[in-house]
Amino acid sequence: MTLSLIILMCSFSFIMSITPGPVNLMIISSGINYGFKKTFMFVSGATIGFTLLLIFVAFGLDKFINKDSYFMNIIEIIGTSFIIYLGYKILSTKSTIEIKNKNNNVLKFYQGFILQWLNPKAWIASISGISIFSISTNTIYLFILIYFIICYLSLSFWALIGAKTTKFLNTNKRLKIFNVLMGSFLIFTAILLFIEKYLMI
Repeated sequence: MTLSLIILMCSFSFIMSITPGPVNLMIISSGINYGFKKTFMFVSGATIGFTLLLIFVAFGLDKFINKDSYFMNIIEIIGTSFIIYLGYKILSTKSTIEIKNKNNNVLKFYQGFILQWLNPKAWIASISGISIFSISTNTIYLFILIYFIICYLSLSFWALIGAKTTKFLNTNKRLKIFNVLMGSFLIFTAILLFIEKYLMI
């Protein structure tokens, strides 16, 4: 196994993990509203959920996907609905800074886990990554390990950015505006993707 191959694995994993998507948007929002520690459970769920998805794709799930063209359509429809639901949760977050740590809308571990299995971006990253780096079994194992580490670090980075941004949203009014914008943007993005894929001729 060459050093250049490892560098390519790291680059692919980093680009797919750090670029904006539904998971990153929710992590930033959670970091701002609840801090890094409370967001870390969602980060862990998203990372572990994605890693298991990657493992399943690597060891046979991709063959099933290729045979059943409707499978990805179902994932995208359910995923869009789930992203809209989480966008609503962000939008409706109670924006009272003094009691933010007691809010029941804190994103949970299981939500991060489920979201990755319903996230079209995660499926694309898994399928394309495995198709590129499935040179041998050892190569696949290394790719999964590298992706796990980089995904964890990247998502944690977004949570930290969110937590550090809190000082700029230090009033209830600013926090409320931020939550409405983030939640609305997430819902709008999900709906727009659905319209472009299924309703445009």
